[in-house]
Amino acid sequence: MTHIKTTLRFLFLFSAIFFCFCYKAVAAPQYYYQLKIYHLKTQAQEDRLDYYLQNAFLPALHRMGIKNVGVFKPLAGDTSGKRVYVLIPFRTWRQLEGLTDKLSADSQYFIDGKDYINAPYNDEPYTRLETIVLKAFPKMAEPAEPQLSAKKVDRVYELRSYESPTEAYNLNKVKMFNDGNEVALFKRLGFNAVFYAEVLAGSHMPNLMYMTTFNSKADRDKHWDTFSNDPEWKTLVALPQYQHNVSKADIIFLHPTAYSDF
Repeated sequence: MTHIKTTLRFLFLFSAIFFCFCYKAVAAPQYYYQLKIYHLKTQAQEDRLDYYLQNAFLPALHRMGIKNVGVFKPLAGDTSGKRVYVLIPFRTWRQLEGLTDKLSADSQYFIDGKDYINAPYNDEPYTRLETIVLKAFPKMAEPAEPQLSAKKVDRVYELRSYESPTEAYNLNKVKMFNDGNEVALFKRLGFNAVFYAEVLAGSHMPNLMYMTTFNSKADRDKHWDTFSNDPEWKTLVALPQYQHNVSKADIIFLHPTAYSDF
């Protein structure tokens, strides 16, 4: 009998360890994102940057196994100046941290991107480079490729940044997206989100950012009208615990470049 009890205990312990191992193996990691925003003044800068991104930077990322890199530009009519947005997803922090070293070891990258990489000080390829580091929300732990029917040229990608008055209110807004099921609400209403994430480092903190996608501007407006009138949203936004958690909202309308991965 003692032998049987010992065997059963062993089997129980083995099963528990095996379950934990399998759970960790299949659980999706929380991705990190790097959003690079290039500020430009001239068409020559834009042309040089496009060539570098398309022929050197994205191919180098692909060789590292980094897929679904997005490259976007503001919609026509935007008056805030020339900009190019590059969204890079990383499976782990180590992958993000090691990006520069990986690029430095890629000889093909330096060949393909020499015009940009070796640009002289008085002929710079951009006027400013802004970098934002983000961590994916638990309720959308990895990026998603939009399922849209429109051609790339017609698509509208909406990048939103929600600033909060304090760090505590920022955590509250993040909680609203996750525990309050705001992410699930967007999914139910077909917003085709690319990511939702907390900003770890950037110039507009404390804030969070997310990107949703649509077949057209009219499609976008229709979705937001449905969202605003949805009973679940009306209940959520009226809850006392989620009041005053956004002090400023920036909305940027973008379209993907022809060479963007999505």
